[in-house]
Amino acid sequence: TAARSQPGEIWLDGRLLASGPFAWAVVQDEYAHQIDYFLLDGEARAILNESLGGRVWCRTDIANLPHSAYGCERFASTVVWAYWQDAQNAYRPRGPADESAAMAPGRFRALLDRLLGVAPVARTRLLHPDGERR
Repeated sequence: TAARSQPGEIWLDGRLLASGPFAWAVVQDEYAHQIDYFLLDGEARAILNESLGGRVWCRTDIANLPHSAYGCERFASTVVWAYWQDAQNAYRPRGPADESAAMAPGRFRALLDRLLGVAPVARTRLLHPDGERR
């Protein structure tokens, strides 16, 4: 079963979860869709769709487009990278055309903070258990 979500529900394959850190990006992606469902309005979606280069927001607008044509998918991928910039992140952009590279992480976080009406959170560098700063 592929990972998927609808408002208030997320389905994840146990085999995916057993894969370890590789799965974390997929889990975050599905939670990013929950942000869309519950916290974004039409105006915010339109701003994000334009900013992220989507053709339409989601499949309910036009079906059967490529994954990267949907603003909602570009949004979810960008959330995953903007809030977890780590080499283990399976959504780490490999090139400028990747969905998760649709916007620079700092610019994206600032835009999302503004759209959600929240004060920016001071970002701190965490100390990883191996002693390396992240």
